[in-house]
Amino acid sequence: MKRLAAVIIMLWCATTLAAQAETRPVVVELYTSQGCSSCPPADAFFHNELSAREDVIALALHVDYWDYIGWKDSFANPAYTKRQKAYAVAAGHRSVYTPQLIIGGRDHVVGNKPDKVNGLIEAHKRAASPVRMAMRRQGGTVWIEAEATGAVKNMVVHLVRYKPEQSVDIKRGENAGKTLTYTNIVDGWDVIAEWDGRAPLKIKAPARGDNPVVALIQETGNGPILAAARIR
Repeated sequence: MKRLAAVIIMLWCATTLAAQAETRPVVVELYTSQGCSSCPPADAFFHNELSAREDVIALALHVDYWDYIGWKDSFANPAYTKRQKAYAVAAGHRSVYTPQLIIGGRDHVVGNKPDKVNGLIEAHKRAASPVRMAMRRQGGTVWIEAEATGAVKNMVVHLVRYKPEQSVDIKRGENAGKTLTYTNIVDGWDVIAEWDGRAPLKIKAPARGDNPVVALIQETGNGPILAAARIR
């Protein structure tokens, strides 16, 4: 039975890779903080618009560098601060800030500028990718297959889990007294493989819990995100 299940999954992935090229969603990462007074408008835009789009994989990563000003972000993780700083280094920027949106691993924009964000998303949707990917979930396991269709650099495969929604009563700090609703709150991020694109990628990984799971293929060094898939 295990062998039959594996064959079925491989056949499914083979037939899905071509379709993925037509429906490749754009990954949008929001770097935010419960303690940042400038973040609520960006959080609202993210909640009301970006997280509801099927053509966007919207991921909220809460950073910890504003925790010292009176309110400790209950979703913050120093690993997300590290990821944001790595993007800054890759782009040649000297500092990080909130709210910041990073689109497709490439474009950096202030998070409360909807028109600019939407324009960048449309540009990424029109751009061709040298990687196609398909993902399937069965119980607590995901199977990921990918192939390179063009020139690629070394890449890493990320597996991301997020909590769909949660409201928080902010009791201190710059947003004291507000009840804010957060969406697509990242609560798990793992690098599960490295890939050079020379041979097709076929891997499986554990996917704990029932929350949505996202797979990303990204150039090493916080480069562009070349492929992404999500299972809710």
